[in-house]
Amino acid sequence: MGKPTGFLEYQRQGNPSQGPRERIQHFDEFHPRLGREERRRQGARCMECGVPFCQSGAVLNGMVSGCPLHNLIPEWNDLIYTGSFAQALQRLLKTNSFPEFTGRVCPALCEAACTCGLHGDPVTIKENELGIIEDAWEKGLLQPHPPEVRTGKRVAVVGSGPSGLACAAQLNSRGHSVTVFERADRPGGLLMYGIPNMKLEKSIVQRRTELMAAEGVAFRLGVDVGRDLSAKELLEGYDAVVLCCGAAQPRDLSVPGRDGKDIYFAVDFLRATTKSLLDSGLKDGQYVSAKGKHVVIVGGGDTGNDCVGTAIRHGCKSVVQLEMMPKAPDGRGENNPWPEWPRVCKTDYGQEEAIAVFGQDPRLYQTTVTEVLRNEAGDLTGVKTVKLDVNLKPVEGTEEVLPCELLLIAAGFLGPQEYVPAAFGVERTPRTCVQTQPGWYASSVPKVFTAGDMHRGQSLVVWAIQEGRAAAREVDEFLMGYTNLE
Repeated sequence: MGKPTGFLEYQRQGNPSQGPRERIQHFDEFHPRLGREERRRQGARCMECGVPFCQSGAVLNGMVSGCPLHNLIPEWNDLIYTGSFAQALQRLLKTNSFPEFTGRVCPALCEAACTCGLHGDPVTIKENELGIIEDAWEKGLLQPHPPEVRTGKRVAVVGSGPSGLACAAQLNSRGHSVTVFERADRPGGLLMYGIPNMKLEKSIVQRRTELMAAEGVAFRLGVDVGRDLSAKELLEGYDAVVLCCGAAQPRDLSVPGRDGKDIYFAVDFLRATTKSLLDSGLKDGQYVSAKGKHVVIVGGGDTGNDCVGTAIRHGCKSVVQLEMMPKAPDGRGENNPWPEWPRVCKTDYGQEEAIAVFGQDPRLYQTTVTEVLRNEAGDLTGVKTVKLDVNLKPVEGTEEVLPCELLLIAAGFLGPQEYVPAAFGVERTPRTCVQTQPGWYASSVPKVFTAGDMHRGQSLVVWAIQEGRAAAREVDEFLMGYTNLE
């Protein structure tokens, strides 16, 4: 333990942030990183616990506490404190394929389980992780290292989201020849088109996929497996196929007036904005604009928050975010003790921006849409809403009409889109995910595997990476009879 009293001497200091009114003027990231000396002090706050809950990934009361990747957090926190950033990088990459992604978009399950957080502020684990990997990129430590020997085995990975990329990187490092098939025009899947640029700049994704390509991973873009390329062709041409297509089937809104224009799924709204931003800086107009419109978002989760932030950057007239569930408490309840994941209210960047611009939190809790209103021309003019009780039943007499010219549905996802699992003939779970034995990744079809949201349902980037790495181990053992992948 490099600094036994570090947690007593130093206060938590997070990365600074641009103010809401400043950052809504652009789509760039808005959290500049701390300098190396301050980062070392933040590393010194780690207590290097005898039982490091931060890296446990244990299920407590139905929710995961600590990192699912089992990152060696106390080790690299100590190495940060001693200034050994290159050694910290080695320990970090031992368990995490893409710290530059998790260091930006992970909700930090590790920090929720940090012992320092029991009676004070947790260590800045997520930002320490980001500091390590970005220091390495800046110093040129991440160079291509293609495998010296190839096994002669060919693997097709369908989907280039975090699980697909993690699986491909691991299998390529083992010496297998890996081809990643992506239906979009850029690799990255959810990382590229599902997460707004201000949370994860796309140059960061491109930087990583270019490194993977230099190490021998082949990317075939604009190829929609199951439509452009048949399952039969992949099964005949490759020794194993890994399906990592995500859970891209959005949950819909079934109310009168749903059919018609000016209603979009959140993922389509976000994807179009990002693509137009990358293609033309939003000059081509090939996106759904919220400029000058009253916007209503159905869904109170992270995707709904991303829609709030994006709509404000477009220049919307107003924005409201509807949440069916009651507002979570501001602090932990007695029935939610540390180190369980804290079930508390979080005000994210989009909501902060709405408060700054419009003077109030955009969220309306225990509220749902009952009808979509249109004028004679079919234009969207408003939505009828109703309050819900704790059992999610409508409360009579609480009906209200909200002005609405753009309605975004961010109500989560049901599972993978139908056509890829159908093309391969794999068995499905009741949630429509690809069926495997518990804890395994092989599907019901020989030499077809699965990982990520397509396997476990809608989840976090960190879980997708964990699944991709675990699936790679299983595929490697299937191909070689043993595996030395971690």
